[in-house]
Amino acid sequence: MDITSWLDYGFMRSALVAILIITPLFGLLGTMIVNKKMAYFSDALGHSALTGIAVGVVCGIPDTTISMVIFAVFFALLLNKIGSMNMASTDTIISVFSSCSVAIGLAILSKGGNFSKYSSILVGDVLSITTKEIGYLLVIFLVTIVFWGVAFNRLNAICIHRALAKSKQIPVHLIENIFAVLVALIVTLSIKWVGILIINALLILPAASARNISVNMREYHLFSLIFAVFSGVLGLFVSYYTNVATGPMIVILASVIYFVTFIYGRTKK
Repeated sequence: MDITSWLDYGFMRSALVAILIITPLFGLLGTMIVNKKMAYFSDALGHSALTGIAVGVVCGIPDTTISMVIFAVFFALLLNKIGSMNMASTDTIISVFSSCSVAIGLAILSKGGNFSKYSSILVGDVLSITTKEIGYLLVIFLVTIVFWGVAFNRLNAICIHRALAKSKQIPVHLIENIFAVLVALIVTLSIKWVGILIINALLILPAASARNISVNMREYHLFSLIFAVFSGVLGLFVSYYTNVATGPMIVILASVIYFVTFIYGRTKK
């Protein structure tokens, strides 16, 4: 068996390019999401995609990606505002908003039994990605890298001590909002190919795995990037030969990496 035969197909090459763009972003942003304990935030964003599609359907927008992006950005800023209120029940409030938005989206999309047209986004299909969509991902990749280079130290300071960061004249709200918008854009633009049900896992697992074995911030980011890209590329390869959806296969491999690093990290300690 020729293990490179899968690259003979154009759709597989496009899927590989998309994964090489998406997974480093997930690995990079996932480190800050884990540090800031924002798993509930990214999960809510993923599920809100249904509402974004529903908004596009109601408004008659031909390309539902546009409505998803607009709604996701609005929803991210709303969740960020709620998260900054320092209330004990913040996670509950965000869960309520998320559940409500998902229910509204499902209600609109299922009217007349039409939800089957949108069910594919639940598990995603990276093999259907187009050159134009890869271009969108590349743009957000470059924007994220620039933002990361400029704002990483400030983001890290906010994670460590928010009040101290404010006292150092760091624009906490602005940076947090930009970060939230970037996460919203990446989640929204990736959801068609990764799937609503598992996109949050792909954001969290590489960073969580890296945290199990890292001893400093440099290792934390490096391992997260390696785990994200490795599980993405290997997941695409395995899914091709096993005829299993790519998104779930990537998450399965990322989960295996997490458990291995967890056991290794406990043994090392």
